[in-house]
Amino acid sequence: MQKVLIITYYWPPAGGPGVQRWLKFVEYLPDFGWIPIVFVPENPTYPILDESLVQKVPPGIKVIQHPIIEPYRWAKLFSQKKTKRISKGIIASHQKQSLLERLLLWVRGNLFIPDARKFWVNPAADRLMQLIKKEEITTVITTGPPHSVHLIGLELKRTLKVQWLADFRDPWTSIGYHKKLKLTRASQHKHKRLEKEVVNGADRILVTSTTTKKEFQELTAKPIEVITNGYDTEPLKVPLDSKFTISHLGSLLTDRNPVALWEVLSELVDEAPTFGEYLKIQLIGVVGEGVLETIAKAGLRPYVDIPGYVSYDQVLEFQSRSQVLLLLEIDAPETRGIIPGKLFEYFIASRPILAIGPEGWEAGEMVEKHQAGCYVHQTEKETLKKLLLEWFHKFQQGGLSIYPNQIAQYHRRELTKQLANSLTWESS
Repeated sequence: MQKVLIITYYWPPAGGPGVQRWLKFVEYLPDFGWIPIVFVPENPTYPILDESLVQKVPPGIKVIQHPIIEPYRWAKLFSQKKTKRISKGIIASHQKQSLLERLLLWVRGNLFIPDARKFWVNPAADRLMQLIKKEEITTVITTGPPHSVHLIGLELKRTLKVQWLADFRDPWTSIGYHKKLKLTRASQHKHKRLEKEVVNGADRILVTSTTTKKEFQELTAKPIEVITNGYDTEPLKVPLDSKFTISHLGSLLTDRNPVALWEVLSELVDEAPTFGEYLKIQLIGVVGEGVLETIAKAGLRPYVDIPGYVSYDQVLEFQSRSQVLLLLEIDAPETRGIIPGKLFEYFIASRPILAIGPEGWEAGEMVEKHQAGCYVHQTEKETLKKLLLEWFHKFQQGGLSIYPNQIAQYHRRELTKQLANSLTWESS
């Protein structure tokens, strides 16, 4: 058995999809000859908490904590509400931003590069120098965002010559979020320089989509492997909702607002007999103000239920009960490679997936490839309307069902096997 050091910011009790990937890799790595040692912050400021995930940390796993300085704590002195929203990625449109919000975004974007966790880099690297020698570790993994975590790996690689694998759960400079940070030209250049140093300094790169792989191939000749996110549950045997429930699970920020969907649903309420009697729109998680405004404008507010953030186990139950599951992405070229982690949980729920996103969206294409639902663009209103009416009629007849195929490859254990093969390649 060989030891591998995993450096991550997000770890239970943090909630959200960023936790699941490495929580599950850590669980299955020992099955493939690797002993994981996890390094996490001692006092992080997590935007979302899910205490239930603490119970899912595999027993016997060594988790080492180290203090972190969190600038978001200082920012809360000015506005706790606005700071929390920014840390969750909820950013109002420029026209609706207050002067304070614009200032906080400028500070976040230009004074904290690559991100607000930059102050953890040097102290963590110093602590890990000793740990790596003591534990005789030869392989290190960093996972981001936050991408400052990769700078820890960069320093360890330079100093100790360890084998280093950098895992990108999301892109770095090409992600749409960057455009909202009010970056100066100098800040943009620094981000790109650091990104290039990381992808060329690592021995191997992991990404979650083929689109991101192609982007990074423009920056480096280092080996890049795609290991998607996945699922680790069995289908829940729960009764379906009696309503025609259309559910979105996870943060629904304003940029992902499916305006065409709300318009179509509004029309169906007016035109299709009994549609309004059965319609239920369920939005589980953080919902942006712009989304709520559009829903209200469409006259759909009476049909909407917003439970807020719920535990991971509750998420699984909500999606298994739903009639239709929504998969949404920002309609922009830079989001084509974003594959939401929820897609794989949706697969195992075996409910029809309605994917609405940009042209050439990798996640939408996967929905259709695995026969798990349908993928449409925002502009395809008539297609969307016809599809929903067809699904509604099947729902009324008790025949709205779907059976995704060839999804076993996305089980977390299978994905960990891929990871272990990459680590074996690195250590040989």
